[in-house]
Amino acid sequence: MTSLHFTNARLYLGDGVWQDGGVLVRDGRIAAVGPDDELTALREAGTVVRDAAGASLLPGFHDTHVHPPMAGSSLLGIDLMPVHDADAYRRIIAAYAAAHPELDTIVGVGWYGDVFPGGLPTRELLDGVEADRPVILTSHDGHGVWVNSRALEAAGIAPDAADPLGGRFVRDDRGVLTGVLLDTAMQALDPILPEPGPGAVEEAILAAQSRLHSVGVTTWHDAAVGKSELGPDSLDAYLNLARQGALTARVVLCQWWDRDRGLEQLADLEARRERVAQAGRVGPGRIEAGTVKIMQDGMIENRTAALLDDYSDAPGVRGDSFIPAEELATIVAALDARGFDVHLHAVGDRAVRECLDAVAHARTANGPAGGCHQLAHLDVVDTADVDRFAALDVTVNAQLLWARTDTEIVERKLPMMGDDRASRHFPFESLRRHGARIVGGSDWPVSDPNPLWAMHTGTTRLAPSTDPHATGQALTEPLLASEALPFATVLDAYTGTAAWVGRLEDTTGRLSPGLAADLVLLDRDISDGRGLDAASVVETFIGGRSVYRA
Repeated sequence: MTSLHFTNARLYLGDGVWQDGGVLVRDGRIAAVGPDDELTALREAGTVVRDAAGASLLPGFHDTHVHPPMAGSSLLGIDLMPVHDADAYRRIIAAYAAAHPELDTIVGVGWYGDVFPGGLPTRELLDGVEADRPVILTSHDGHGVWVNSRALEAAGIAPDAADPLGGRFVRDDRGVLTGVLLDTAMQALDPILPEPGPGAVEEAILAAQSRLHSVGVTTWHDAAVGKSELGPDSLDAYLNLARQGALTARVVLCQWWDRDRGLEQLADLEARRERVAQAGRVGPGRIEAGTVKIMQDGMIENRTAALLDDYSDAPGVRGDSFIPAEELATIVAALDARGFDVHLHAVGDRAVRECLDAVAHARTANGPAGGCHQLAHLDVVDTADVDRFAALDVTVNAQLLWARTDTEIVERKLPMMGDDRASRHFPFESLRRHGARIVGGSDWPVSDPNPLWAMHTGTTRLAPSTDPHATGQALTEPLLASEALPFATVLDAYTGTAAWVGRLEDTTGRLSPGLAADLVLLDRDISDGRGLDAASVVETFIGGRSVYRA
């Protein structure tokens, strides 16, 4: 393998420490870090020299909460994410439908509700584009589906269908189905969802991998591996790609906890973990499956997030806990006892408390030195629970790019929360001040996977100037400016701290001799924390091998 010497770089060493100098790479690992003249003396014959011209050289980024199969599918099919306009949606859908007359069912992803009057689309809008075939379009956040009338008919969804626990069939003022299904109600479409063809999931993962490498991501955590409302089981696809050597990233597979099954699925989870471990021993060794993902609630915008008190605009409604609290505690303790890390989706303050209580039960039952457990999203946290993250050694998995004053948040979400909860919206700095460990995840395709955009919003509570989905006051009015994080915290959240939560701290995450040469070279110096939303990746390396070059 070619030896590399990066010179004249601004190096990020972790914990807020920057240094001018270079990095010497040999046999896929970092051989030395330091002043350029010292490294020059260590170079072997044939070493390739790369002049960074004063730009920043960082450890490869880790996205600790992402959905590559779903995101990659959108890149290959109907992808509404690049635009933020209802008319543009219709044009894209119509063009795709016309180009694919062979498809029995049309699927896609990426719509935003705030582009439609009333905050949600209707089936009539789709009927005007395609009336003969079912059309199924997942929202950008993955918590809603927009369908046409033919899809409702084909799936057998009756006009008087009852809302399931944790979901809703949206109806208009007359009680008529609008064509939007939220959270667990989306499962009603399972009978008509097209099965992916041979190699389709692999193709989607590879498309997502290319995109993630282009924004500097060298390691990711797939937050839903297993058949779920988010898509088909991708485990075999990952194993196939790993055996072929096509999976260049390091990947943590978060196995999906099936809420319709009980503890009997533990044996299956253990068997799947071992399958991945065996594949790692004979293949590239880039994947592991020692984490389990549990969904405890939905989202505030759908009123399926579990809140301690009523939604401000819906008296008597507090959202749904997808798993009873006592059962959740038993599940987390059982997983912890079997050596699994647990990755919990918790949006509302009640869900956050139930998840923390579950980890507390596991720590008591199995001892405090258990798994690297984490809670994702944390839209609102009760003040009584802020210091429990550090006390229980629970990591905050933060979607930093969400913490901004977009139109949908200001006009739809905040009124649902009310003033008190709105004052605790994405309380990331409060959690950090109380000792919580923070890692970063994009939740792509919910939001863009660019870590630099997330860092910009995490440190300013403003949207990136280059984001097409920045609406309303998002570019000018910060969302609770006091909750902005220090720059070093967000950098570590995507590098060293993220490596720790993925149990990769002895492999990657820092510019340190002996670790893998997972590196990101930027087009500028970002050490002052400014201009993050305009910065871009020049080249991404994994194990010293270039996997993306602008």
